[in-house]
Amino acid sequence: MFRTFTTELAGRKLTIETGKMAQLANGAVLVRYGDTVVLSTVTASKAPRDGIDFFPLSVDYEEKLYSVGKIPGGFTRREGKPSEKAILTSRVIDRPIRPLFPKDLRNDVVVVNTVMSVDQDNSPEIAAMIGTSAAISISDVPFNGPIGGVVLGLVDGEVVINPNLEQRENSDMYVTLAGTKSKITMVEAGANEVPDDVMLKAIIKGHGVIKKICEFIDEIVAEVGKPKFEYTSCAVPHDLYDDVKALAYDRMREAVLAVDKTVRDDAVDALTAYVQESLAEKYPESVSVINEAMYKLQKTVVREYILKEHKRVDGRTLDEIRPLSAEVDILPRTHGSGLFKRGQTQVLTIATLGQMSDVQLLDGIDTEEKKRYMHHYNFPSYSVGEAKTSRGPGRREIGHGALAERSLEPVIPSVEEFPYSIRLVSEVLMSNGSTSQGSVCGSTLALMAAGVPIKRPVAGISCGLVTNEEDENDFITFMDIQGIEDFFGDMDFKVAGTEKGITAIQVDIKVQGLSYEVIKQAFDITRKGRMQIINDVILPCIPEPRKEVSLYAPKMFSMKIPVDKIRDVIGSGGKTINRIIDETGVKIDINEDGTIYVSCVDPDAAAKAMKIIDGITGNLEVGEVFEGKVTKILQFGAFVEFLPGQEGLVHISKLAPHRVETVEDVVKEGDVVKVKFIGYDKMGRIDLSIKDV
Repeated sequence: MFRTFTTELAGRKLTIETGKMAQLANGAVLVRYGDTVVLSTVTASKAPRDGIDFFPLSVDYEEKLYSVGKIPGGFTRREGKPSEKAILTSRVIDRPIRPLFPKDLRNDVVVVNTVMSVDQDNSPEIAAMIGTSAAISISDVPFNGPIGGVVLGLVDGEVVINPNLEQRENSDMYVTLAGTKSKITMVEAGANEVPDDVMLKAIIKGHGVIKKICEFIDEIVAEVGKPKFEYTSCAVPHDLYDDVKALAYDRMREAVLAVDKTVRDDAVDALTAYVQESLAEKYPESVSVINEAMYKLQKTVVREYILKEHKRVDGRTLDEIRPLSAEVDILPRTHGSGLFKRGQTQVLTIATLGQMSDVQLLDGIDTEEKKRYMHHYNFPSYSVGEAKTSRGPGRREIGHGALAERSLEPVIPSVEEFPYSIRLVSEVLMSNGSTSQGSVCGSTLALMAAGVPIKRPVAGISCGLVTNEEDENDFITFMDIQGIEDFFGDMDFKVAGTEKGITAIQVDIKVQGLSYEVIKQAFDITRKGRMQIINDVILPCIPEPRKEVSLYAPKMFSMKIPVDKIRDVIGSGGKTINRIIDETGVKIDINEDGTIYVSCVDPDAAAKAMKIIDGITGNLEVGEVFEGKVTKILQFGAFVEFLPGQEGLVHISKLAPHRVETVEDVVKEGDVVKVKFIGYDKMGRIDLSIKDV
């Protein structure tokens, strides 16, 4: 039955429709927020998937270009693989809902959000997040929701809920926040060095709105919600787990205590083999279940060490960062490189400077069309000691690259200050926890080494969490989580920033949500950590950005010409600009506003090209000397093309220091001569002189 439910969100109408579209899905809603329309659906398989030890949830966010009145580019003229923005949005929706499904559920669950219409003042990402929550909540899929989501902006010091397009352009932060009625379940933020206390207050204010969204969805569930289906639990059998624990608990406590990840993994693998052999007769067909039981036991032991004994498996204190080191100029021919190491996490970031035509062109549903600063993150299998063929970047790699990009973006100089496009590539060489934040630190090193005048160094660090499953108020937070603490802990709270404030946040959790106190502790811990990294590691390695870019980087210069002169510089069919490029060896980009960027490894060649452009646009200085070609001989003088497309007359009296009877006595067509600009005649034509050279 078709039903419509309406509420107000940030002063705008939010409508959720059910019972009209996609009725064969387990749950489906059409969300209207202003003129933004998103169809959210959820489907689940009838039986669990065999042979897996995880919950197979898939979240898709499909951008349809018809939603903004565009026809896709490319040969096929249809949408292809998801854009980077779509992948990031899928991850943002996935993270807050995943912990709210039963941990022992193994049925495939697929969420699809189809963006059908976009009003730039009303975020389709938030409409999709709310739609996802509503669709799952009214479906028969087990789910401990609902959640709500909002975007937080900071305009003139005031927190704005779901800022419109104009407000977003003037905002000092863009925070996507999700939560249940009682807890925060996800934070994803990019910010312009926002202080920690301001960020916390914004989160608390946003959660107040989220509570109302959850109450709205609860009302819809009360009206049209389906009973939740019964599912086959895939939890480890109690009897088997008890046998594994009795056999291996004490040895597991010893096995996990190692600073070196390889030593620890080998010890756990040996213990697992022993347990499998010991229990093979009693459980002959339960090898995979025994492996799950060993994973569960390892998790229990690690959590007990942290929560009850305040002890970490590598011997660190709760607020201690693993050994840190930093180097620059690792690679001789790149424009900038920085190697950052934190324990057994090692990231090498390379900076490349390019001309403005190297910017990334975007074809999506939002207003951003170009991206000048790009960050890419690679996570090869060798970084964790595995033998796997590279298949290109997955969602995780794209997400980590975007996080590092957001972290550095607030300190990147403007194009007026530094007229380059900038690409960073972070190569993860070794991984044992929080490589994304290692990428942030490596990126700061690479940018400073490349001579990019960033405002301040940026560093990133993560905060972990372990809670008592029987008492949520009994918890402990700790700094710089390594891989084993990420796997078995309840939170990976990543914060990047400068000494001035936060530039990026990403939070992954495995519990039902975070209290304000946990978030406050995470901010305190990560601020302490990033200041330690900046002051003790980054600045001693490279105290400030280099004053000059690399010898191998292009030298970039900019100039401005009148818009009506652009045509003269380009010339018919690009003839003039191509001649300038051929003569000087530079690269030239021209913007519609008359800004010209000239790049070349040789600064003298760039200066020559800019001098030519100045001459073409009429900015000639009396006394300047040029080399040109004689193009035409007349009785009273010779015309010389001294700049591409620019000719001037050398009067017969200016051909030589002596009297000249005929022009041909001195020059012929095709001769290359040096001429001096001596002014304009009464008709505004260019006067040149060979004699005065």
